[in-house]
Amino acid sequence: MARNTGARSGLGWVLLRILSFFLVSGLCGVLLCGLMVPAAAFTSTTLGGSIGFYEGLPSELDINSPSLSSNVVTADGQHIATFYAENRVRVSLQDMSPFIREAIVAVEDSRFYQHPGVDAQGILRALTSNLTKGTHQGASTLTQQYVTNVLNESRLTEGRPEDVVLSGDKTLGDKLREMKLALELEKRFTKDQILEGYLNIVFFNRNAYGIEAASHYFFSTTAKKLTLPQAALLAGLVNGPSVYDPIVDPKASIGRRNLVLDRMLEQGKITHAEHDAAVAAPVGLNISPSLQGCAGASIAIYFCDYVSHLILNDPAYGATADDRARLLYRGGLTITTTLDSRLQSVAQTQVDASAGANPDKWGAAMTTVQPGTGKILAMAQNTVFVPQDGKFDTQLNFSVDAKDENGEDLNGAGGFQPGSTMKPFIFAEWLNEGKSPTAVVDASRRVYPVGFPWHSTCGPVLGGYSTAQKNANLGADDDLQNNEPGYYRAMPINYGLYNSINTATFATAAQLDFCGIQRMVDAVGLHSGVDNAPVNMHQIGNLLGSIGVSPLVLASAYATFADDGTYCKPIAITQVSDFQGRKYQAQSPQCRSAVKPEVARGVNAVLQDVLKLGSGIYINPKVQNQVPVAAKTGTSNNNGATWVAGYTTALATASFFGDTTAGQQRAGQNVTINGTFYPSLDGYMIAGPQWANYMMQATALYPSGPFPAPAPPPAPATPAPSAPRLTGH
Repeated sequence: MARNTGARSGLGWVLLRILSFFLVSGLCGVLLCGLMVPAAAFTSTTLGGSIGFYEGLPSELDINSPSLSSNVVTADGQHIATFYAENRVRVSLQDMSPFIREAIVAVEDSRFYQHPGVDAQGILRALTSNLTKGTHQGASTLTQQYVTNVLNESRLTEGRPEDVVLSGDKTLGDKLREMKLALELEKRFTKDQILEGYLNIVFFNRNAYGIEAASHYFFSTTAKKLTLPQAALLAGLVNGPSVYDPIVDPKASIGRRNLVLDRMLEQGKITHAEHDAAVAAPVGLNISPSLQGCAGASIAIYFCDYVSHLILNDPAYGATADDRARLLYRGGLTITTTLDSRLQSVAQTQVDASAGANPDKWGAAMTTVQPGTGKILAMAQNTVFVPQDGKFDTQLNFSVDAKDENGEDLNGAGGFQPGSTMKPFIFAEWLNEGKSPTAVVDASRRVYPVGFPWHSTCGPVLGGYSTAQKNANLGADDDLQNNEPGYYRAMPINYGLYNSINTATFATAAQLDFCGIQRMVDAVGLHSGVDNAPVNMHQIGNLLGSIGVSPLVLASAYATFADDGTYCKPIAITQVSDFQGRKYQAQSPQCRSAVKPEVARGVNAVLQDVLKLGSGIYINPKVQNQVPVAAKTGTSNNNGATWVAGYTTALATASFFGDTTAGQQRAGQNVTINGTFYPSLDGYMIAGPQWANYMMQATALYPSGPFPAPAPPPAPATPAPSAPRLTGH
């Protein structure tokens, strides 16, 4: 970007040669005529052939939009973040204060509306002043300055910063080219169009390009609302952004501002009273720091980061990574997302409260998707993106995968072991095979050695649970354990699920085709958060959630049950358009029938009992009194990852609390969190209240109804045993 710093070395020589060019060109006294009359060419010491040189210069100027800021907004129109290489917002001339229009013309080019783009009188005046008074006037009209800015902006956009030409470095050839382009530009555009373009492109400060960004940065206002003293200060700034910076040197800035006001008075653009009042006004800065990208996001920093990766990874926004980055940072996009700022605020409050000051850096995360559309409505975690004293900082997004399905980076943590939140999918396959939800299984069995005759029509089932077999695939040396004693007995399938009994889940799987379990898990979109690979359900440990999945993926899987068996791929972006209204490809719902409706209804019926009778009974009974809600708790083997995933017919939310440090090997045992000691963490303890407190507020914003009733099951073969429930899993 051309920046007029006031230091114009060699300008006297350049202006002298230009004036000589005009004189040689017929001494006509009229600039346009002078530029069109043949004469002799320039040499290193003479002016022979000058017009031949001039006419060989280009006359067309490609007026592309200057680099514009891109904005990310919520579905309800709230600002999330701004991306830019140059902080600039384009506005029309009508949306600029008359004061700034008058001030910039008064100080930079008082004859702007009289000359044809190049001002011969101005050149002669500047030359005389430079030679007789030792000043450094450059004689560039606003049109010429606009040309220089457009040329430099094109160089920057094309990745050629080394080719940018600053005003003080222009050669005679640069100056002549600028003049010819200025003359041609005035044939194509009106004066007001040129002035509008100039005020939108000109450099004010490294945080502010163009008058709208400058108004916001220096005065926290808009270009339309600039007062006379504010407009005069900004108009004076363009001549030397560093010299007249009001933050660095208020005295110099005021002096320059008052010079602009003097010029406006001399030219009859303001009255004496207006002039005197403006001169007496203080600088009155009200700085609004311009924060770039997601680090400066006003809300939902990690969702912002996810959205930016979606844009940068998608060929719809450019053939190469550089093209996509250029569009995001310079294209003036408005990226409308699915996020609901109301839900986001509630979610953020809950995750921040989960661990308090959190010196041990336990992670909390929560993600909500909308059943039937896949729209991500909230995504929050209890960390800060930029390091702050006393805060848990990370740039990893706990809610999303490490990579997308094409292997492109998403900056996600790669998921966490889901534990017992995997159990509903085994139960879903049980129903899918036409079995009764109240059928009794033998949950007393604790040993499943390697080689146990599991049923699979498409491949071997690997691993086992046995004290005699130490299987590296499982990472466990003992036999199958329940969270509490007293449940190693026969029990109905549904009872085993809502009480989260591990031995009941294995007994259930023992009567199923593992290929059916695999198809069920694949159908609802479950996959590894590390590499997007399918969760291999033929690896027996995955029945209890050994492979890490992300909260976004888990919430989307549970949303399938909420919408009568329809799975929708999660989406975050609903519309992308640029400042000209051009629309780019966005995301739209991608939904498919994944689970039979009768199966989904059967799962819903049992998961509603989790909060009423089972592993989630101590979470918060109030949530189920507001609206029908289904949920499942989950805890990893070492208690380092705990969950509640639950839903209404309108919202599905995965709530996580646990170890998010590298390797995720820290056990959640004998730990103190937020002032409370826990012998061992469980899903219902922290992740549960986090989920329930959030859903109690969220369901008020997204009304939902009862789940469709499942077909009545046959009576169980054996009465359901009862036992006191102390904790969940």
